Amino acid sequence: MTPTSEEIASRLEPPARTWLDKALAEAGSAAEDNVAVPAWELRFAAAGRQCGSEHADAVRTLLLRRAGAGSGTLTRIYQGGTAAERRAVLLALPDLVPGPEALPLTEDALRTNDTRLVAAAVGPYAAAHLDPHAWRHAILKCLFTEVSLDAVDGLAARAAGDGELARMLGDFAAERTAAGRPVPADLYRALNLTGEES
Repeated sequence: MTPTSEEIASRLEPPARTWLDKALAEAGSAAEDNVAVPAWELRFAAAGRQCGSEHADAVRTLLLRRAGAGSGTLTRIYQGGTAAERRAVLLALPDLVPGPEALPLTEDALRTNDTRLVAAAVGPYAAAHLDPHAWRHAILKCLFTEVSLDAVDGLAARAAGDGELARMLGDFAAERTAAGRPVPADLYRALNLTGEES
């Protein structure tokens, strides 16, 4: 869950708190001001520098929520953003996009080998909207890139009784073994959740 503005502010130094207050005010009044790039979006990009990298995800997600960013804005920011900015967009999706229209962003992140993006892409939005085929491939992507399956929202519920996932996991384990590579421990965890025998 994204921390509140008060929770984030309590963790920041005074200059960063002042910066955050201004950024949130700009985001809150940004509705449709018909400017090429609203001021809050510039602040979105600067969040890591101004508030520290350890707070950047929370600050950026908060700015997106305060601005009420829709799928068009989220897509534009994601496509033009750094990996850190893309991660924040992915983390904000469950709060801002109730339907599947932002799935292309999740799918794009799952095509990367950036583990930060892959981990963010398998959160609550993916759990709610990825179709079974894409979700299974997301699990394999996590295993392939060594992203912990702890990042996968709804893993137990979606894996339960999924024979196709069990088959895919078995094939992946066989390929790794044949190549002399270790089988990730998380694979056995996921396989166990399917209820199928290996």
